[in-house]
Amino acid sequence: MLLQFYKYQGTGNDFVILDNREGSIHLSKEQVALLCDRHFGIGSDGLMLLNKHETYDFEMVYYNADGALGTMCGNGGRCLTKFAFDKGIQTSSYNFIASDGEHQAVIDENGWIHLKMIDVQEVSLAHEATVLNTGSPHYIKPVSGLSNYDVFTEGKKIRYNETYNKVGININFVEWNENELFVRTYERGVENETFSCGTGVTAAAIAMSAETFGHQETKIRTLGGSLLIKFNKVNAQNYNNVWLCGPASLVYKGQITI
Repeated sequence: MLLQFYKYQGTGNDFVILDNREGSIHLSKEQVALLCDRHFGIGSDGLMLLNKHETYDFEMVYYNADGALGTMCGNGGRCLTKFAFDKGIQTSSYNFIASDGEHQAVIDENGWIHLKMIDVQEVSLAHEATVLNTGSPHYIKPVSGLSNYDVFTEGKKIRYNETYNKVGININFVEWNENELFVRTYERGVENETFSCGTGVTAAAIAMSAETFGHQETKIRTLGGSLLIKFNKVNAQNYNNVWLCGPASLVYKGQITI
């Protein structure tokens, strides 16, 4: 099977994207994993299908790098919105459907994609960490010296402990650096550190939010670049009007036979 593919990235979080609006692309778990493999395939943190939808501008279908069907990917949603724009789906405000429900997205005058995330209705504590779901489950742990921290080893320990081994969870290590939050993430499904994780930085901003309520904005730094998280803090357990904002761009396109 010959596939026309597109490689996009959002703050270093990279994705293979396939235009499946005709509904002709059907991939096995093994084929998805091969396409995402950095040695034998195209190489990416995940794969997305742009599907046609009767009600929404498009449907987002996301696969993890291991080939399994994934939960919501924030940077992926931003990249797929940019891809939809580049493929001629152009509107002032996008409405699309993903695994965790409806999403809205807009592209600003500087090219940043603003993606509305799901509301957060539960935040829990796990020892020294915070656990919450922003479309995917996340574990947020503050650390010191994050630039030199062994994210792979420490993240893997938590991801595969007795509590999270079966379902899996994404592990985010965070550290305040002046007026921005530095975030590094070990992602399940990739089973390694990624340059950035959209649902992860969203969860980190909420977990580390100020004690005051109302509108808040958090500047984020990742290994792959800068992001901005905006949200309304209703109380310690409830957050709405959550937005993930940042760049997304085409890396290259090509063809591959699988």
